[in-house]
Amino acid sequence: MERMKRLKRELMYKGTILDIYKDTMQFPNGTREEWDFVSHRMGAAAILPVLPDGRIVMVRQYRNALERETLEIPAGCRDSRTEDTGLCAAREMEEETGYKSAQVEYLLSLRTTVAFCDEFIDVYVAKNLELGVRHLDDAESIDVEIYTLEELCNMIYEGKIQDGKTVAAIMAYSNKIKS
Repeated sequence: MERMKRLKRELMYKGTILDIYKDTMQFPNGTREEWDFVSHRMGAAAILPVLPDGRIVMVRQYRNALERETLEIPAGCRDSRTEDTGLCAAREMEEETGYKSAQVEYLLSLRTTVAFCDEFIDVYVAKNLELGVRHLDDAESIDVEIYTLEELCNMIYEGKIQDGKTVAAIMAYSNKIKS
């Protein structure tokens, strides 16, 4: 089977966490096309914080790409390419919600938009939460909300939660605890 071939990659924009490229691709039949490619340099981590009573801690924040607030699990970029994603997830949970946990377990890995972006997110579950202090960045405005797993699943089915990492985490966790 013949394969696609990248003939050229040109950097079009260099951002803080994203680089945008124009790739010149050649199909097996010889046809050439230009494709966009977005490189997410650091990767990210997310976490599903579960309270002792089973309810889940969520964050609501404004997302510029959608021009509205979204309900999500806490998440963020790694501080470096080598930062352990479990540590990153735990740090983001404490920064955004104030909760911390010594019990952080891997749940799943995601590739968010495989058609044009290489971003990955490792997702974890945190249990035995202890309330500490939030450490929001100056540019963050985040509300903390708490829901049952059933409420969150219903919000997914109603289209009220659409964030991919959040949908995947909630559905995977729901399936895992039913097993």
